[in-house]
Amino acid sequence: MPQKGTVLKSTGKWYTVELTDGKVISCRIRGKLRLSGLSTTNPIAVGDRVIVDDDSDEEGKRTISDFEERTNYIVRKSTNLSKQMQILAANVDRAYMLVTLHSPFTHLAFIDRFLVAAESFRIPVTLLFNKVDLYSTKDLEELDNVQQTYESIGYPCQRISAVNQINIELLRNEISGKQVMISGHSGVGKSTLVNALDPELELRTGEISKAHLQGQHTTTFAEMYKLSCGGYVIDTPGIRAFGIVDLEKEHLSHYFPEMRALIGECKFHNCQHLNEPKCAVKQAVHDGEIPETRYQTYLQLMQEDPNEVHRKDIYG
Repeated sequence: MPQKGTVLKSTGKWYTVELTDGKVISCRIRGKLRLSGLSTTNPIAVGDRVIVDDDSDEEGKRTISDFEERTNYIVRKSTNLSKQMQILAANVDRAYMLVTLHSPFTHLAFIDRFLVAAESFRIPVTLLFNKVDLYSTKDLEELDNVQQTYESIGYPCQRISAVNQINIELLRNEISGKQVMISGHSGVGKSTLVNALDPELELRTGEISKAHLQGQHTTTFAEMYKLSCGGYVIDTPGIRAFGIVDLEKEHLSHYFPEMRALIGECKFHNCQHLNEPKCAVKQAVHDGEIPETRYQTYLQLMQEDPNEVHRKDIYG
């Protein structure tokens, strides 16, 4: 009898699936399994909830015959010039972005780009400000300003220390029972955080660290790690490799919640919030209702060459 399961790992040909009874097996996909309306290099991705046939082939492998409808999914271009997409992960309940003010410094523009991509994939985001135990009084004042900026837009923020277990138990409880992804610059403490959430995954987090050091345009697939708290952590390639390059610029403001709230208040219905008269967004920036840094990121995204952005990662 067919069984349901969740894909933990994909190599493009083989899939590691955790069945509902907890057993982890290796599968292949049925040849005719394809996505309708989406040109992708892989029909099944990490996080997909799949149907696995009971029969095994001559190699003892079982077959994924179908998958359940996704709540969301993350894609990236398979190559710069290709129109095909690679699905990195599916059914992401929440994305956690690790942010540090130094060692390394996380640019606000990098945060904004991540948030824009997540909005386009309909994935809620929480910002985690890591290494707060190392911050001086001046650092904490700067953190207050940054945190206030994003909380005013509606993004939850949490201060943590992965090393000293500050607010880790709270985070562990929040992740329990969910499929989440953790992203951020190399060095912000992603692997340390996963270790803190589940020390048994120490070996695995070393692999996560190496994956993030690879070129952002390699064929690296995402992988999902099961936590003892009952949740799952998805590791994906860098944010620049998926998302923003595929957004239509005339809709870009829709992925800035503070701008989206003003849609319909501009004089022109197709206002791009650049040089148009009586623009509600520009007025809100002038009045301090929209953070200047956020608007500057919007301008950068509107002015960039998508193909050039896809090749370079100037923020990390």
